Amino acid sequence: MMSPVNPTTHDASELRFVLPLAGLDHLTRFALVQLEEDSPLFSLQSLEDQAVSLLVLAPGAVFPDYSPELDDAGQDALGLTRAEDALLLVVVRAGDTLAQSTANLLAPIIVNTATRTAAQVVLTGSSHPLQAPLAA
Repeated sequence: MMSPVNPTTHDASELRFVLPLAGLDHLTRFALVQLEEDSPLFSLQSLEDQAVSLLVLAPGAVFPDYSPELDDAGQDALGLTRAEDALLLVVVRAGDTLAQSTANLLAPIIVNTATRTAAQVVLTGSSHPLQAPLAA
C-alpha cells in the first residue's frame, strides 16, 4: 500500500507518534524539520525533550528500490486508507564520514500526512537491513 510521498510537499512539521520510536517510548510529539532546501535529510526533534533529535531520510533519494509493505495493523494504527497519505522515512546513524553512515531500513517511520500521526514499524519477515550503508 505504500508509495513514498515527498516530505517537502506536505505540512508534516508536527507529528504525534501513535506507535513509539524504539527506545523513546515516553516521547510522542516531534517536529519534522528539513535540514536544507531540496535535501532528503530531516531532523526529527522531540517537542517534549529538546535533547532528543534524530536524523531521518526520505529513502527514495538513496535507496530508490526501497518500498516496504505496511501490514494491516500498521495501517490501522495510523488510520491510513490512501497510499498517497503515507510518508516514508528512515532513521540515519551518522558516522564520521558518509561511508560510515547507515540507514535503518528494517524499522521505517511511517507518517500519515493527512492526520500527522506517525509510527516506527518493524518489518516482520523482512530481509531489509538494520544498518544499510548510505554510500557504496
